[in-house]
Amino acid sequence: MVVYLIRKLQNFAPLSDEERSALQDLAGRRLRVLNSRDDIIEQGQKPGFVNLMLEGFACRYKILPDGRRQILSFFIPGDLCDLHNDVLGVMDHSIGAISPLRIAQIAADEIEVLMTRFPRLRRAFWWNELVGEATTREWLTNLGQRTGSERVAHLLCETFVRMRSIGLVDETGACPFPITQADLSDALGISIVHTNRMLQDLRAEGLIVLKGRSLQVDDLGALMRLANFEPSYLHLRRPGADEVGHGTEADREALA
Repeated sequence: MVVYLIRKLQNFAPLSDEERSALQDLAGRRLRVLNSRDDIIEQGQKPGFVNLMLEGFACRYKILPDGRRQILSFFIPGDLCDLHNDVLGVMDHSIGAISPLRIAQIAADEIEVLMTRFPRLRRAFWWNELVGEATTREWLTNLGQRTGSERVAHLLCETFVRMRSIGLVDETGACPFPITQADLSDALGISIVHTNRMLQDLRAEGLIVLKGRSLQVDDLGALMRLANFEPSYLHLRRPGADEVGHGTEADREALA
């Protein structure tokens, strides 16, 4: 299931058959299956592998001494966790499964060999890391400046667009979404009650349908406008490709 990583990296540059085959081989060596809410790695542990999400959702989080949790990011299929974590002594946060999870564990030296052999993959991996940093900046903006309704709408837009970029949105406009209201609350810095109210409002306005463990977006353009969602920070268009102006009506129509 390394297909999702390949699709993600091809947002940066098209990959050759040899590069795709090398990624397939690397991701097939050490597989690990976790249950929902299991930890991949805990704060204070020494990182041993780069973790590639193959199936399911995970999150990066910190726990305060009194038990409060702050979710710092969500991982979807195709995401790599901490490409260069081998330079750290111990983890300063935890990474945990939100849903049943299947991951590939890749040794740092194996990543280095791959990047030396394929310079384009090295650049694609760096692109991946820079997109992660850009997403962190957007989350900080979300927490610091957006209203509760904007925060919820923005995170739904981000998740939906990311899922669609790897081919996990179906013809009805729905994608897997195992993130609970408690998870959203811990990611957005608002109470569960407030989170529930914001989601009910989005449903009432005909923008989304949350059913079971899936998210259906019925009017992405309107959801983006409500969130002031500017997709350029996800850098989903290849350098040099014809681009639609981000944030314009044409761009919203292209994403819808």
